[in-house]
Parts: sequence; C-alpha cells; structure tokens
Amino acid sequence: MATKKTTTKKTTSRKSATAKKAPAKTTTKKKPAAKKKTANSGDKRMSALDAAAKVLGESKESLNAKTMIERMAAKGYWTSPGGKTPHATLYAAIIREIQTKGKESRFVKADRGQFTLNK
Repeated sequence: MATKKTTTKKTTSRKSATAKKAPAKTTTKKKPAAKKKTANSGDKRMSALDAAAKVLGESKESLNAKTMIERMAAKGYWTSPGGKTPHATLYAAIIREIQTKGKESRFVKADRGQFTLNK
C-alpha cells in the first residue's frame, strides 16, 4: 500500500521578508488661494453639450454627433481634449440628457442618430 503524501505549508509573512518602510512624513503645504470665477470671466470654457446646443441652434436641419463635433471645432466653440471618439461621447451625453430630463431636455431625437433642439 502506498503512503499518503502530506505537505506542510511554510507560513512566512511577506511583511517580515521585505524591508520595513518608514512612515511617510506628513507635511502640510498651503495651497494657493483659488481664483474666484465670476460670471464675466472670459476664460470659462464651454462644455460639449452647450456647444452642441449652440451649433444646433445655428443649424436649420437636424445633425448627427459627428457633424456637430466637426462644426464645434471649426467655429471654435469646443475642441476635443485628445479623445479618440468625441462623437461617441457627445452622442451618449445627449441621449443621457434626453433620458434624465425628458421633456425639459434641450435636445430631441429627430431620426436615427439625428438630433435637433427642443422647441
């Protein structure tokens, strides 16, 4: 009859095996005073949804998200901060606004992938 193999686990903690780190020094740095933004600030950037509403207001027909992104960039209202698919992000944001705000939304889905302003 064969003998049964048994293994024993060695319990070593990794903490004891590695060097102990010294506690992080806590230093308090004073943050510079935040600039107060006023309503008249010219440096405030427009959001993608606000820019899309402005582009749709200037347009006479319904537009898809890709066309809105192109027109927003051409007119200087909004530019993508480096994303690969800003049109997909804009589309999702418009759909989300329509779903959450309902009839009070700025946008209305006119056709498949096409949006207009809510009147």
